[in-house]
Formats: sequence, structure tokens, C-alpha cells
Amino acid sequence: MAENQTYYVPEQSKWPIVATVGLGVTLYGLASIMVNSNQGNSTTGSWVMFFIGALIMAYMLFGWFGSVIREGRAGLYSDQMDRTFRWGMSWFIFSEVMFFAAFFGALFYVRVFAVPWLGGEGDRGSSAMLWEGFNASWPLIRNPNPEAYPGPHEAIGPWGLPLMNTILLVTSSFTITIAHHALKAGHRARTKLWLGATIVLAVVFLFVQGYEYIHAYHDLDLTLQSGIYGTTFFMLTGFHGAHVLLGSIMLTITLVRLFKGHFTADNHFGFEAAAWYWHFVDVVWLGLFVSVYII
Repeated sequence: MAENQTYYVPEQSKWPIVATVGLGVTLYGLASIMVNSNQGNSTTGSWVMFFIGALIMAYMLFGWFGSVIREGRAGLYSDQMDRTFRWGMSWFIFSEVMFFAAFFGALFYVRVFAVPWLGGEGDRGSSAMLWEGFNASWPLIRNPNPEAYPGPHEAIGPWGLPLMNTILLVTSSFTITIAHHALKAGHRARTKLWLGATIVLAVVFLFVQGYEYIHAYHDLDLTLQSGIYGTTFFMLTGFHGAHVLLGSIMLTITLVRLFKGHFTADNHFGFEAAAWYWHFVDVVWLGLFVSVYII
């Protein structure tokens, strides 16, 4: 592999335009699903638009990252480019931290301020006159207006499926760390083994979470329409599940690249980037487990 110690300027690319179109179509479809669902309208067209946007995004990701991989394998990148990739991935993860911080902040505001105010606490105590006998407690099972907004039968306990998923993700952090150390030591077979184990744990996590959602909807009546508890629960755990799915795809592609002979003990930032992202996903889940399920 050749080495290029000058700053590499890539050729003109269509991928930023494709990414813009795909992201716009995907978000428009997602917003349409939410609006039409709340209004009781058909969401078929919205789902079609969402999946079209998702396919465009998948096409963009495979094409754009494929170009980056080919350029890297051709030795076109210098040490400066390696630092650029690392800073780029660091800022991307920071943006994801801020994304989840917004949802955690919303949960904190609801639990510490909004719900107690509705129950008559503090300077906003006059609001208690609107719903006589409303008991402000968290998780909010009985909403202030249960006739219009019925709440769930009960909350999801932390020591069943959520604990199982916590064990799965914490274990996956150890397995991917072992894989990383094996790669740095030049043990490619061991790297493939432990990275494969990480992917299996991730897939099991997604199946367990899917089963938990089915249980919540059908057995507990815990849905997005069951008040602020249902909304915050599904927004936080749902977006985290989407990130687990994305991380699983990243790890799977990394494993495929390992089988193709990519990465060396000294040059494997693609592996490191996926590992960084996976550790971020694990840390977010620990915060979710404590704030959503336990306290």
C-alpha cells in the first residue's frame, strides 16, 4: 500500500447531494407518519415515502463510505487525514450526546417540574383545580384527564427484560474491547470471533427490545398515546434502539472488511470508529436504564 503524506483533496462527488435528498425525504416521511397517525388518517403513503428516503440514505452510505474505503486502501490518505477522520467522528458522537441530552432534559423537566405542578405543588398550585383528586407521581399511570387520555395499566419493571438488555450491552462492550486489543496484537482470527460475538449480542438486544415493545402495547396499554410516560419512554428507548441498529450495521460491515483482509495492527481507524460509537450506545443505555426504568 502506497503512502501519501500530503493533504488529500477528493474529487467532486455526488454523495452530499444524494445525502441531502435522502435525509429530506426520510424526515418528511417520518413527520407525515406522526401527523397522520395523530389525526387518524391513513399512514400508508407516509410509510412509503419514509422507506424510499431510507433506501436513498442506504445507497448514499454504501456509496460514500465505499469511496472512502477505496481511497484509504489506495494509500491516498496522510496522517493529517487520519486526524481529520478522528476529529470528525468525535464531533459526530458529541452531536449524538447532545441529541440524547435533549430527551433526557425533557424527561427531567417533566418529572421534576411539570408533573408536580399539575399535582398542586409550588407557585403553579392553582392548576390542581383543573383536575380534582389528581395524584402526581412517577411513572404517571393515571393521567390528569384519563377519559380523554387513558394511561397504561402499569409501568415496565426494571428487573426483567430491561436488566437482560443491560447485561447484553455491557457484555458487548467487553467483547468489542477484546476484539480491538486482538486486532492491535495482530490476532485477526480472535478479532473476528469477538467482533462476531458483539454483533450477536446486539441482535439479541434488538429482539428483546422488540418483545418488550409488543408486551408494552398489548399487555400494558403503554403506547405513544398513553400520556407523557408513554411518550418519553418510547422516544428515549426507541431512538436508542435505532442507534443500536445503526451500530450493529457498522459492526457487521467492519466484520466483512476484516474477512476481506482490511485493517492492520497499526492502521484500523474504521474499526476504532465503530468501537467508539458502540461504547457510546452502551453508555446511553446505562443512563436510560437508571432514569427510565429504575428511578
